[in-house]
Amino acid sequence: MASPQQWSLTTAVSNMATSAQAKARVLLDFTVGSVNLAIIEAVAQVVVWLEGLILLLLATTRAATSNGSDLDTWMADYGLTRLAATSSTGQVTFSRFTPTYQAVVPVGTVIQTADGTQQFTVIADTTQTAYSATLGGYVLAAGVGSAVATVQAVNTGSATNVLANTITVLTQAIQYVDTVTNASAFTNAADAETDTAFRARFVTYINSLSKATKAAIGAAILAVKQGLQYTLLENVNYAGATQMGNIVAIVDDGTGSPSSTLLSTVANAIDAVRPFTSTYEVHAPVVVTANVAMTITTASGYTHSAVVATVTTALQTFINSLPLGTSLPYSRLSQVAYDASPGVTNVTAATLNGGTSDLAATSLQVVKYGTVSVA
Repeated sequence: MASPQQWSLTTAVSNMATSAQAKARVLLDFTVGSVNLAIIEAVAQVVVWLEGLILLLLATTRAATSNGSDLDTWMADYGLTRLAATSSTGQVTFSRFTPTYQAVVPVGTVIQTADGTQQFTVIADTTQTAYSATLGGYVLAAGVGSAVATVQAVNTGSATNVLANTITVLTQAIQYVDTVTNASAFTNAADAETDTAFRARFVTYINSLSKATKAAIGAAILAVKQGLQYTLLENVNYAGATQMGNIVAIVDDGTGSPSSTLLSTVANAIDAVRPFTSTYEVHAPVVVTANVAMTITTASGYTHSAVVATVTTALQTFINSLPLGTSLPYSRLSQVAYDASPGVTNVTAATLNGGTSDLAATSLQVVKYGTVSVA
């Protein structure tokens, strides 16, 4: 878009007065309070107002310069909508001090973080061994002290991503249940798609239209939900044997264990753009667990326990952010620890799954942390 020369009110008044004087045969009075200056200032204000309307129109008629709702309406003409914010999901553990009687944590139970900023609702999850569809919740049988349940944030956006051991408040009494906590951080929520990301996806979307290509399949997958990662394998089946015309899609939402509903939605998206006569499979990644242990030394003036917590979080975040099929180098563990805080002066006894070798991952796998022990 051409860059129009924009006038301020002062510039408009000055230019108009100069032009008027150049065309007049007598000296015009433009002193403060004069009729000539009053007329020119009034007209200049209208000129600047019209100028603003023109610049606004120019900005809103192009995707490159539109923002917010203007960009949404621009994209809607092409059938493309902004990806909404998502809420985090994860597992929490309900426990009790005296496991004498059977307890049931009903679906719909609300729990929250210790600071009260985020609430989570217990949802049905048939993959959890404690879940009972008959009883409508998660069962702690007599003699069982704890059970793992799946929860989803009430709100949406990245603010619902929480650190480990921060969901600790039962907002309502549950008979024979005393405590709740999340052993792992929740990291799979995202804010609504930004204008920059929306524009970038539009380019991918346009380039993929009417093309049964790898890019078109990738664009269809990314349009399902924010935060998805994928790997596409061609002419093989999931076992790795040659199968001409077959597509294997490995899809992850950041958890390492995407739901069956999400995988089904991705499959439908692929089906809409796949080449005719081709076949396809959609699978969750195989999680390769990384267990990390290390000892750190902290500098004077730093609280050792606080630095340990910072390093632990940094290691967990780094490991869980590794893309599909990306190996975990052993040497990066110490680097992450040093980068986490200037209070770390030494890292010793670092191990990865009990050794000092890299943790490999194939295109079917994703690395996630299991235990991270920093002393």
